[in-house]
Order: sequence, then C-alpha cells, then structure tokens
Amino acid sequence: MSGEFLGIFENSVHKQRVIIPAGFKKKLSEESMRKVVVTLGANNTIAIYPLDCWHDTVNRLKNGDDHCRRLGTQLIDFAMTEQELEGPGRVRISDLLLNEADITDSVVIKGEGHYISLWNPDVYRKVRKQKLEFHRDRFTSDDYQL
Repeated sequence: MSGEFLGIFENSVHKQRVIIPAGFKKKLSEESMRKVVVTLGANNTIAIYPLDCWHDTVNRLKNGDDHCRRLGTQLIDFAMTEQELEGPGRVRISDLLLNEADITDSVVIKGEGHYISLWNPDVYRKVRKQKLEFHRDRFTSDDYQL
C-alpha cells in the first residue's frame, strides 16, 4: 500500500501540471504502478490518491454509514480519469479542479497520510494558522509525554 505521505512542499503549477516531490514518489507502491486518481479534497483542496489507496478508500467508504457513502459518491463525482505520472513525476490537474480550489501559479503540496493534497498557498497559511492557535491553546509539553 502506498503512503505514509508526510511533509509540506511548495511548487509551481505549469500548464496544468504539478510535480510530485521525490520523497512522495518514493512512497508509491508497486501496486499503484505510478497511477493516481485526482479529485476534490477537504478544505477547498485537490486530493491525489495513489491508485491502491484510492481503491481502498472508496471500498471503505462504500461499506460505511450514510455519511461515508455520500463522501464516497462525492469523491467519485469530482474525480478525474485515472492517470499515470508523467516523466519525473508530474500529475495533470484539470482547469476545472484548479479553478474550484483557487489554485493558479503556485501550490502547497501536503502529505495527508494515504493521499496528497494540493492547496492554494494563501488558504493553506490561513488554515495552518487556525490549527496552530488551537494547538497552542489545547496541548502542553505534558501531552507530548506519552
């Protein structure tokens, strides 16, 4: 199974294509064969699923409660055609999805565990700031002592 995608990178968008960071490409399994599914993500993002993670996610959502099944339907409704990474790891993103996520010439690429998200850099910084404030208010060094 592909993953664990962790980390944050910033890159450019060129001719509807984004280069997947080398560290993420190394995490793609043989099962995925460098194939991905691109769909709408959470928080006004674009989600890139390696093919093996896509199948696993869709199957788990189909077998879940009503909320999960609706999410699965939404992921499928917004998904682009399955595609193979180009050359050094470029993935093509439709203009429609780029516009819906308000991504133009620059993108934040974030590992989300079993998938990769693409963010408008301004939206990413805003959401990260909100999460940072919550984290600082909620957790202390005692919480890190597992």
